[in-house]
Amino acid sequence: MVTLTSPGPVVGVIGGGQLGRMLGEAAGPLGVETVVIDPTVDPPAAPVTRDQLQGAFDDPEVVEALAARADVLTYEIELANPDLLEHASEKAGVPVHPSPATLRFIQDKLVQKRRLKDAGIPVPAFRGTGSPDDLRDALDDLGAPVMVKARRGGYDGRGNAPLEDPANAEALFEELGGKVMAEAMVPFARELSVIGVKGAEEIRTFPVTETIHRKEILRETISPARIDQETREHAQDVARDVLEVMDGRGVYGIELFEVGDREDGSVETDREGPNGSILVNEIAPRPHNSGHWTIEGALTSQFEQHLRAVLGWPLGATDRRAPTALANVLGDVSASKPAELRGVEGVLSRPGTGLHWYGKREVRPLRKMGHLTRTTTDSSIDPEELLEGVRSARDALSFES
Repeated sequence: MVTLTSPGPVVGVIGGGQLGRMLGEAAGPLGVETVVIDPTVDPPAAPVTRDQLQGAFDDPEVVEALAARADVLTYEIELANPDLLEHASEKAGVPVHPSPATLRFIQDKLVQKRRLKDAGIPVPAFRGTGSPDDLRDALDDLGAPVMVKARRGGYDGRGNAPLEDPANAEALFEELGGKVMAEAMVPFARELSVIGVKGAEEIRTFPVTETIHRKEILRETISPARIDQETREHAQDVARDVLEVMDGRGVYGIELFEVGDREDGSVETDREGPNGSILVNEIAPRPHNSGHWTIEGALTSQFEQHLRAVLGWPLGATDRRAPTALANVLGDVSASKPAELRGVEGVLSRPGTGLHWYGKREVRPLRKMGHLTRTTTDSSIDPEELLEGVRSARDALSFES
C-alpha cells in the first residue's frame, strides 16, 4: 500500500493509449502523477501525464526505467510482458497490480477459460484446437457453427471468426495464426458487462451495464441494463466470483452473456438464473470500454477506482449517479487520413451530452476515436430514449467532409 498524501505518488503505466489518457485525467484531482510507456510519438496519454518513456512495451531497459520512477506499476494494455514486469518489479522493489500472474493467464484465451471453468465460473462450452482436424472435431462436439478465436491478441472483432463448414477449417486455422480455440456459439439475449474492483481489503462492483456490439465492435452501452432485478443480481454474483479468481488489485472489465437454458449441453453451468443463465465471455485486467460511462454516470469513475485500488487506497462508491448511455465515436472513413472531427458544436449544444476525445492524430476505418455520453436526472426518460439520443448525437459527427 502506498501512503496516502497530497501531492501523491507516481503510478507507472504500461501503455499510453486512450485508457492511459483517462487514467491521467483521473489522477490529477487525486494529486497522483502518471508516467507512461508507449512506442508512438505523442500518444493519446501524453498531454495529461507527467512524462512518457518512448519505447516498446517489452523493452527491458524502458520498463526498468519506469519501475525506477514509480511507486506502483500497472498496465492499460494486455500487450505488457508479465515476465518483464515481474523482473522490473523485483529489481525496483515496487508492486505490480493486477499481478503479472493474472496478466499471464488472461493473455491466453484458452488458459483463461480453463481457469474460470476450474473455479466453477459459468462459461460457454469450449475446446483447445491444435490443428485443422481439431477444428473439424469441434464442429461435431460443440455443434456448428463454432466461434474460432486466436488464443492471443485480437480485439474489436479481430482474431475471431465463425466456422460452419468443415471444408473451411484449414484456411481459417492458418488465417488466425494456428494457435486457436473453438467456442460454442452462445444464443444470447443480450451482452452485459460488470466493472469489478479489487482493493486492498474490499471488492466492489459497478452496476450491470448493457453492451451493444455490431460486427463484434462495441458501439453503445446503457446503464441501467434493460434486464430484470433477478438477472441483475445473478450477473453481480458471477462478477464477484470472477474477482475472487483474479490476483492483484485494480479494475477488471467482466464481459457477460445473458442466455436461456440449453438442452444440448453447450452451456456448461449450474448457476442458471430464473430468467436464463449468465455466462462469462472474457475478462480484461484493466479499465474497459464498457465502463467509460462511469466518468459522468457513477459517483466514482472506473479510472479513479483503478488508481485507488493499485495504490491500496480506500475505494470510492460505485453507485450510479444517473442513467447514462454511451456511444463510441468510430472512424467513418474508407482509408486512413489525418483526424478532423466535424459536427462537434452541434453535439455539445445538446443538454446532458458529453464528448471525450482520445487525441489520436490519424483516423482509420472503425478506429475508436472518442465517445459520447448522455445522462439525465429526468425519471420520465426511459433507457431506450436515452440510448436513441446518444446515437443521434454520435451520428451527427463525421470525419468526412
